[in-house]
Amino acid sequence: MTTTHAAPVTVAMTRRVDPARSSEMVAWMRAGTALAEAFPGFLGAGWVQTAPGSPEWHMLYRFADAETLRRWEESPQRRWWLTSAQGIVEHTRAERRTGIEGWFDPPRERSVEELAAAVQPPVPPSPPRWKQAVTIWLAFFPLSLTATLLTGRLIADVPVAARVLLMTLCLTPLMTYLVLPRITRALHWWLHGQPMPWRTRR
Repeated sequence: MTTTHAAPVTVAMTRRVDPARSSEMVAWMRAGTALAEAFPGFLGAGWVQTAPGSPEWHMLYRFADAETLRRWEESPQRRWWLTSAQGIVEHTRAERRTGIEGWFDPPRERSVEELAAAVQPPVPPSPPRWKQAVTIWLAFFPLSLTATLLTGRLIADVPVAARVLLMTLCLTPLMTYLVLPRITRALHWWLHGQPMPWRTRR
């Protein structure tokens, strides 16, 4: 029996490529994003190089639910796209995260083969919701305050609804891909009830 998950699913991929072929890597990832955009449920994608000249790249793509993600992952378009990078790109790791709580789950590295076979290891328990709420607030408050001050000074004459729309369009990807992952890593010990890291080093 197949269970359909209604929550959005984010897939994080790690890939390696010769730094001399970085331009080909970017073109290849853009082609994959363009193909995925044609599939229902596609919510976005992005990628970043670990450091200038690094062979390691991290890519994220997000679908509305597990079913729409499955259609993309099993599509001939995606198979052709992956095949086109043979000999150029090495696929190393893959990880799925479901919903906003996925940022709080301890990282679970999985091979690409396991992910393709839909092998689902036991999911570690998530932190208490009140700790998740505090962490989200710690990330959102400075972003919201900064955006409010900037929009109040730079576009004060713009209607409130338009300002709020602009703020949310800017803050949502910042929260999802930059601020929230960083703060959850920094507070991992507190979220999961572990000793303070600076005490364990003594």
